[in-house]
Amino acid sequence: MPKRSKQYREAVKKVDRKSYFDPREAIELSVKSSYAKFDETLDVAVNLGVDPRHSDQMVRGTVVLPNGLGKEVKVLVFAKGEKEKEALDAGADFIGDEETLAKIKDGWFGFDKAIATPDMMGTVGKLGRVLGPRGLMPNAKTGTVTFELERAINELKAGKIEFRVEKAGIVHVPVGKVSFGADKLLENVLSFLEAVKSLRPSSTKGKYIEGISVSSTMGPGFKIDPALV
Repeated sequence: MPKRSKQYREAVKKVDRKSYFDPREAIELSVKSSYAKFDETLDVAVNLGVDPRHSDQMVRGTVVLPNGLGKEVKVLVFAKGEKEKEALDAGADFIGDEETLAKIKDGWFGFDKAIATPDMMGTVGKLGRVLGPRGLMPNAKTGTVTFELERAINELKAGKIEFRVEKAGIVHVPVGKVSFGADKLLENVLSFLEAVKSLRPSSTKGKYIEGISVSSTMGPGFKIDPALV
């Protein structure tokens, strides 16, 4: 087990491991327990009562966080013709031309999100082994394969996040920076949790949300009572 820093140990002293908090209290404690010299990110982890091995219990979706993520999102768009111009006018940072495709194959990943028009997926599909493992492959289910480029670009730059349950039944996402303060972080957390709740599989039996915790990048976790969200 790695040795924890003095700052972490001091932060842990503030945590009652057996206690559950309402969302605001948990977020406020996370903000107070952040100690790094950089602006830490607040993360949320949700334990779901699903078995992702079954396709009918897969939980996957997107949500636009009302207060964004607190970071610049660089967007690459695969488009051609008039759609290329539309993408640039809407604020795309890069266009997936031949030069860009070659750079990606050589290991360039200077972008955070990728969008493609449907007619470009034949070309983009060739990059599947490169983009897929990094979560950068455009996907119609998450709204990143579309002809509505302006909307898609605006949503990503405004703080749209994708989430997907992991093998252990956990959904883990960032929801903003500690510097946002408790009010804005609370809005983001509640928006994310509402999105997760709305995607409850019909085949799920028993309790759906089994546990929720929040933590800053370097800080300890604080449990949220699922009954209060």
